[in-house]
Amino acid sequence: MSDSVTEILRQKIKALGGEPVQSEVGSVLSVADGIARISGLEDCQSMEMLDFGNGVVGLALNLEEDAVGAVILGDYKNIEEGHTVKRTKKVLAVNTSDDALGRVLDPLMNPIDGKGDLKKDEERLIEVIAPGVIARQPVSQPLHTGITAIDALTPIGRGQRQLIIGDRQTGKTTVCLDTIINQKGKNVKCIYVAIGQKYSKVMRNVNTLEKAGAMDYTTVVLAGASENPALLYLAPYSATALAEHFLWKGDDVLIIYDDLSKHAVAYRELSLLLRRPPGREAYPGDVFYLHSRLLERACRLSEENGGGSITALPIIETQAGDAAAYIPTNVISITDGQIFLESSLFNKGIRPAINVGLSVSRVGGAAQLKSTKKNAGSLKLQLAQYRELESFSQFGSDLDPTTKALLDRGERAVSLLKQKQFSPIPSAKQVVMIYALNNGFLDNISNDEVPVWLRELNEHLEGREELLSAIDKDWNDEVEKTVKETIEHFVTIRK
Repeated sequence: MSDSVTEILRQKIKALGGEPVQSEVGSVLSVADGIARISGLEDCQSMEMLDFGNGVVGLALNLEEDAVGAVILGDYKNIEEGHTVKRTKKVLAVNTSDDALGRVLDPLMNPIDGKGDLKKDEERLIEVIAPGVIARQPVSQPLHTGITAIDALTPIGRGQRQLIIGDRQTGKTTVCLDTIINQKGKNVKCIYVAIGQKYSKVMRNVNTLEKAGAMDYTTVVLAGASENPALLYLAPYSATALAEHFLWKGDDVLIIYDDLSKHAVAYRELSLLLRRPPGREAYPGDVFYLHSRLLERACRLSEENGGGSITALPIIETQAGDAAAYIPTNVISITDGQIFLESSLFNKGIRPAINVGLSVSRVGGAAQLKSTKKNAGSLKLQLAQYRELESFSQFGSDLDPTTKALLDRGERAVSLLKQKQFSPIPSAKQVVMIYALNNGFLDNISNDEVPVWLRELNEHLEGREELLSAIDKDWNDEVEKTVKETIEHFVTIRK
């Protein structure tokens, strides 16, 4: 009897099968403010996921001699001293998918818009080394924003990193939303990363994009103001991993980081809680590396690698226009140019409030359309002369005719660059408007009437697809002659 029982037990045990599983386990030394110090994880990797049990995960950020400093990405209220922690031996990665377009996601790529789960195409590490010089090619294709002041004077190319900088409430986000709206039908995937923003503001922006039909090719990654600082820190990296999902398939991607000032503050908070030594303005010493390793991933790949591109528009908020502060100077030195928005211009009603003198593009000119480059060359000079002479404009009656003509032309140039929000203008129409200014068609129009005149000119150009297409392709004597005749015809019928 006993032999048969023993035999049954042996068979049962054998049927269970399986190999013994070895896992490295540590214990929590202390936990506070979402930061845990853990002992016993000697072989833990940087950025490795740690399992706290009950579905709560952490991220190893500090690797010290006797402990690991980890940030907890979930609810840490039930984690106490002595709590068991397991290594997962997996560096943080997120699931990326084409299904992400049209969705609102959290920094771990989980949907938060109530539209169901995402299909999982591939898992990508959120931190990767940027493509090397050999894997890239020069920026040579324009990424049109639909904003005349940018496309004509500080152009952006596909694969460029162009900083949007200015005080709060100067229209930085609006410039970026206009750029997203203008990508409709241009086969550019867009990713908008909201870092530390109010949920109400972000949802207002999502509604704006939906009304313009732009959400079809856009993903919004949201790390709200009330979120754990670790999620604010991770948001731009995981969004860039999604951008790289499209990049390596040969697609063009536009990614907007709104904004990296709040990102740096979240990282400072994490670093101080992890007891890292503070430096200038209490930021840790690697805060420059924080943004450089992120923005270096924006590039244009060579044709051998698929020819895709990531164009990055990071936003930085300044205090009282101080672009020489720590974080602004860091990001200025990393990027390929900046668009500077000024409170005083915004308050004067000059919107977008772009300071043309302080804004620069170090790359985009190489990607600018021939027609734009040919006609916009003198526009910056006219605006510079106007700024120099503007202080004399109050003495209009005492000015000589040449100075007065320069002031009048400058005033009309400023009016030409004013634009309603969420109303991008196609590049060919921008060229016609600038041509009209340069060739004196606006000289006899009062400054107050200029916006109306230009709007009617744009309406007159509707349906002239052959001409607009020719302007986009080239600028020669024949195209110039047709543009001139079109404007003259418009002036005639307007009378």
